[in-house]
Amino acid sequence: MNLIGLSRAELQAELEKLGEKPFRAKQLWHWIYWQGKTDFAEMTSLGKPLREKLAANGYTLNRPEIIREQNAADRTRKWLFKFEDGQSVETVYIPEEDRGAVCLSTQVGCPNGCVFCHTGSQKLTRNLTSGEIVAQFMAARDSYDEWPSPVQEPRYLSNIVVMGMGEPLLNYENVKKALQIIMDGEGIALSKRRITLSTCGIVPMIPRVAEDLGVKLAVSLHAPTNEIRDRIMPVNRKYPLEELMAACRKFQEIGGTRQYITMEYVMLDGVNDSDADARELLRLVKGLAVKFNLIPFNEWQGCPLKCSSKNRIRRFSALLEEHNYAAPVRQSRGQEIMAACGQLKSTQTNA
Repeated sequence: MNLIGLSRAELQAELEKLGEKPFRAKQLWHWIYWQGKTDFAEMTSLGKPLREKLAANGYTLNRPEIIREQNAADRTRKWLFKFEDGQSVETVYIPEEDRGAVCLSTQVGCPNGCVFCHTGSQKLTRNLTSGEIVAQFMAARDSYDEWPSPVQEPRYLSNIVVMGMGEPLLNYENVKKALQIIMDGEGIALSKRRITLSTCGIVPMIPRVAEDLGVKLAVSLHAPTNEIRDRIMPVNRKYPLEELMAACRKFQEIGGTRQYITMEYVMLDGVNDSDADARELLRLVKGLAVKFNLIPFNEWQGCPLKCSSKNRIRRFSALLEEHNYAAPVRQSRGQEIMAACGQLKSTQTNA
């Protein structure tokens, strides 16, 4: 049994099966999530009898297997991780000068089928477990030798964006459990301010993110009207923009308006990038505390869509900024290794 991904209570229950006292769970938690150890023999404070008992009873601390690691010229790193059943996902590290974000996947494939997204062309196989989500971040830390958990900033792996393969809010319980483990102050100890969860708009679950986790929210918006969004994002037919904006307002009622929502907006030539689209977008978000993230479309083989021109993107950004909204243009990272936004796909699913 792999212990990664168990809650504190579940970890304590496993140790009680072995006849151990509850305080042993706290010690083991420290070794797993603060120290990052993968071998019970190195957990010296547990005592040799317990260390041997854990190993003898089939408990493990397994990371996913690295099938492929790719590095881009801009220092972006992408892994193809394989899990115990042979299924795999891609995970990306996006560096800045002295820190960076790990982009975590939550499903093998994706059920939403957004026409501009490479992951959406890979049908959903299954949800990831909480352990498989946490283990992606732990494996990334292994890769950069960032153990034990740094006490002071900066951390090299300083942020998490739940923006990889899959829709997090369609695997909410496992995502919630994974992020609670990651945020636990006696383990990995990543602040909720350092975590952003992105959704295509699963309306009923959005307020729960504020209630349960308090992490930052990003919405894959990508269109200013239902007519356009219906064409490029099938989820909109179930959860139209009026309902999505109402859920965002509820999120901010719970979390406070200082908790800005990031509206992600992929720039598609002739689809959603006109001046009229920008004006519709401003009307749509009126009354919400939002900032925009304009994403030049990362083209991929088999998709007929094209990226808006640089001049059109600049014009679109300027129209939003004229109304006092932040609207930076995202710099694409890791394009040559297919690690940029919307490019992830685990093509090797049963190696």
